[in-house]
Amino acid sequence: MARKAKTLGVNLPVPQSRDDAAETLRAIGETNRAIARIEADMNDAIGRLKDEAEKLASPLKDQVVARTEGLKVWAEANRDTLTNGGRTKTADLGTGKISWRLRPASVRITGVDRVIEAIKKLGFAAFLRVKEEPNKEAMLADPDKARLISGISIGSEGEDFIAEPFEADLAPATPIRAA
Repeated sequence: MARKAKTLGVNLPVPQSRDDAAETLRAIGETNRAIARIEADMNDAIGRLKDEAEKLASPLKDQVVARTEGLKVWAEANRDTLTNGGRTKTADLGTGKISWRLRPASVRITGVDRVIEAIKKLGFAAFLRVKEEPNKEAMLADPDKARLISGISIGSEGEDFIAEPFEADLAPATPIRAA
C-alpha cells in the first residue's frame, strides 16, 4: 500500500486562493529584497571596518617584517652558537624561539602535455600515473546495467519546489561622456 507524503502546514500561513498565492509570492520577494538590503548594509560596514583595520595594521606589519629580517641577519651570523654547532634547529631566546626548517621539495610543471610527451619519449614510465575510477556519467546513462554491480545504487533525481518572486534588474550605469 502506497504511503501519502506528509505535508507541513498546520501552523503555516497557507494561501486559500490563486490571488492569495500571488500575494504570498509578492511578499516573499519583498522580504528577500529587505534581507538583501540588510546584507548589503552589513557588507558595507564590514568593508569600512576592514579598510580602517588594514590602515592601522599596515605600519605595524611593516615593523614586524623589518624586525624579522633584522633578527634573521643576527641569527644567521650567530647560527653556529645558537644551534649548538648545528645539533639543533631551534634556539630558545627566553621571549620566544627562532628556528630553521627545510621546506620539502616540490615539483612545478608547465606545459603538462609537453611534459607527458617528453616522459614517454624518454621511457620514464615511472613518472606517469594512470588513474582508474568508476564512470558515474556512464552509469547514469545506463542505470539498469549499473544496478547489477554490487556497491552501486542509483538515487532518485528528486523534486524541489521553487518559489521565484518577480524581480527586475536595473539597467547598468552608463558612463557620462564629455562633449
